[in-house]
Amino acid sequence: MNADLHCHSTVSDGCLEPAAVVRRAHDNGVELLALTDHDEVGGTAEAAREATALGMRVVPGVEISVTYREVTVHVVGLDVDPENPALRANLERVRSGREERARRMADALARAGLAGTFSGARRFARNPAMIGRAHFARHLVASGVMPDVRTVFDHFLAHDKPGFVPHHWADLEEAVEWIRGAGGIAVMAHPARYCRRLSGAALDRLFDVFTAAGGEGMEVVAGAHSPEEVQRFATLARRRGLLASAGSDFHEEGESPVDIGRCSPLPPDLEPVWSRLT
Repeated sequence: MNADLHCHSTVSDGCLEPAAVVRRAHDNGVELLALTDHDEVGGTAEAAREATALGMRVVPGVEISVTYREVTVHVVGLDVDPENPALRANLERVRSGREERARRMADALARAGLAGTFSGARRFARNPAMIGRAHFARHLVASGVMPDVRTVFDHFLAHDKPGFVPHHWADLEEAVEWIRGAGGIAVMAHPARYCRRLSGAALDRLFDVFTAAGGEGMEVVAGAHSPEEVQRFATLARRRGLLASAGSDFHEEGESPVDIGRCSPLPPDLEPVWSRLT
């Protein structure tokens, strides 16, 4: 199955409206899609309407920002009820700190010699409540400071770079609880991203906490995973009995490592997460 269970729209930090994301996925042969905007389910209804019109299957999703041992990790919720009151209230709480964080980022970038980045980034945020690092990166690319978004992150926005500011999101156990409470399946997103700061026993401990809280899946295939990382996390999924997921983490053509629907297939001996989706 061509399943893409991790992508973003303008409701968070993607560049396409939810319906346009669905159309692009359909054009690329996606059979099962989940729109997983950061800390926000506001695009799921539009995505579902477009998918119905196209005859494509879509499940509502979300990507929740988590702070674990001072490291930001992301947990995807699949097949959640987007109208669940507790989920919506808790996501609103997580979102509430984004503008204050963005202003601190702009202050940090100003100290690094880059003035006016808050107003610049805000022009790229279709949803002002969701202003984030990707919007700052797009502004700096458009301003000619850097050639592409990835380079902006590497020089200014990644951990320990001049524009990075710490922020406490949800706790890991909380995020899994919200997803499960809304009827969904909790999936650890793009685990290779955390390996620089959580390696060896620390990464194992992350999955200990995740599974103990009720987490059930892992993105074995992710847009930024190398073939070697796919094999590494396939082994981890087998060892821990986790469901395997796949997602491009698509934001925009030319910006994301992999286009929507163009991920490599899962290793065939893993149980795909879509076997459990309603």
